[in-house]
Amino acid sequence: MDKIQLKALAKINLGLDVLRRREDGYHEVKMIMQTISLGDELELRKERQPGIQVMTNLHYLPTNENNLVYQAAQLLMKEFHIENGISIRLEKRIPVAAGMAGGSSDAAAVLWGMNQMYGLGLSRKDLMERGVRLGADVPYCVLRGTALAEGIGERLKTLPPMPRCYILLAKPGISVSTRFVYENIHANDLQPEQHPDVDAMIGALKEKDLKLLVSRMGNVLELVTIPAHPVIEETKKCMVEAGALRAMMSGSGPTVFGVFEDQAKARKAYHAMRASRLAKQVYLTVPYNVRR
Repeated sequence: MDKIQLKALAKINLGLDVLRRREDGYHEVKMIMQTISLGDELELRKERQPGIQVMTNLHYLPTNENNLVYQAAQLLMKEFHIENGISIRLEKRIPVAAGMAGGSSDAAAVLWGMNQMYGLGLSRKDLMERGVRLGADVPYCVLRGTALAEGIGERLKTLPPMPRCYILLAKPGISVSTRFVYENIHANDLQPEQHPDVDAMIGALKEKDLKLLVSRMGNVLELVTIPAHPVIEETKKCMVEAGALRAMMSGSGPTVFGVFEDQAKARKAYHAMRASRLAKQVYLTVPYNVRR
């Protein structure tokens, strides 16, 4: 196999709780992650010339070792002593720096693709173990689907799939510093009611009850991000007024997603969101569930 084409899928957080700050500076989290069908396109190709070449449709993305796809290729090339080169063409569609794990998903796709191209014989678990060296979200992006993430996000447990629905995504034209958000969320000072009920969400997934699931959704990081960027609250409000069962920020932001039971309402809300000019990027998609 000299060439392989892949799709790297985005994620949203249906629930995100921060439990404590660890001594090493990382935060203990408890999250429910959900893959969605919006994704980047990648093409990996073997090259005779040694080295790693990265090409992308966005001029501002790094194409060297500062890009996670480069790091993912480098990790496996070093471990398995791959001497010939590889070129990676990355077509970005997932919003960048949006709380949707776009970079992590791209890295996971490269790990998966190189494993196939070079016949490395690595299992999904093997790839996940290597992925955590690149970032806490990479193992989940290898796994995909609906999952509980604990620890720093690397301890994963597969959950029943999210019930059928439609997901409206809106990314305001702002940047949010993940470091700033986590440095300013003080888990020990939060009241019990400020923490999302992740266990109740797991129960709703088992019952296949969409309305119960969305009624329990929550993201504790909104307590930091929204006061700094009020447009996120405005975007949430716009989605709910357009018929969303619930709207919430994904990750540390700034992307907001709304959950819709009805496709017609979701499409109408998509046009309302675009007309509002609150968001720079707007997408309508669905949950992606892995067949196991």
